[in-house]
Amino acid sequence: MTASAFHTLIDMHLSAEVRAAQAAGTPIVALESTIITHGMPYPQNVETAELVESDIRAAGATPATIAVLGGRLHIGLDPDQLRSLGQAKDVAKLSRADLAACLATGGTGATTVAATMIAAAHAGIDVFATGGIGGVHQGAETSFDISADLHELAQTPVTVVAAGAKAILDIPKTLEVLETLGVPVIAFGQDSFPAFWSAQSPYTAPLRMDDAASIARAHATRRALGLGGGQLIANPIPASDEIAADILAPVIAAAQADALHNAITGKAVTPFLLQRIFEQTKGRSLTANIALVRNNARLAARIAQELSKLVN
Repeated sequence: MTASAFHTLIDMHLSAEVRAAQAAGTPIVALESTIITHGMPYPQNVETAELVESDIRAAGATPATIAVLGGRLHIGLDPDQLRSLGQAKDVAKLSRADLAACLATGGTGATTVAATMIAAAHAGIDVFATGGIGGVHQGAETSFDISADLHELAQTPVTVVAAGAKAILDIPKTLEVLETLGVPVIAFGQDSFPAFWSAQSPYTAPLRMDDAASIARAHATRRALGLGGGQLIANPIPASDEIAADILAPVIAAAQADALHNAITGKAVTPFLLQRIFEQTKGRSLTANIALVRNNARLAARIAQELSKLVN
């Protein structure tokens, strides 16, 4: 079977807004959908998704929330689809391993960082905004629990803007794996690698850039050099919205102990931990999560704009 024949197997639908942006050559920012289905409760999930899309439009780019609905890969959701997804039950959580199976069997699923990167690249979108990437989980030396996000960053040419790795992870090991895989990790505007709900961590980021234009040039230069993979832009949560690391540390430790006691493993670990932390912080973690996602979306829109100037 030829490559073009394989391409026809994928039922991909671009929203009217995304189609118009591609036709005009204007910047587009991809958005994941697991933050809607697995990351936040209803109705905050839909409200946040709508706010993030509005932030991207206000910054001069077009949002493209990605999901699989009834076996069709959607690049951009209309308002009704967004609200329906936000209230749907038992939605599959799709990564590299199960994205194709969901499409082939007519399923419905929300895309993780890895799956969103794959879909964005397939649709010709270079920039993606999320909350935080997955990484190396605590205890991975025995559990081998390492997110597919890290390998995706090493092979799919998308710039990912995140508030670092999720704070529930083993950040030093996550940074070590990213270095081994050759993924550029660029802190935006600071030397420290941010820790999701906290702007600072004890760990220095390998690279630092202070403006969106430099990040866009780095993306374009990697492509010109023939280097595979993307780059991770670690964008710190605004100081006014962060939760200090010393406040979070015991909360995270207690949540991880609960996960171990309840034998929570695999894809269930992250949503379990986030829910426990939400409960223990009396909702502060959700407020911070919303702030950091919106902050990442605004930076991603600026990067997409600068990249558009380079290629148009």
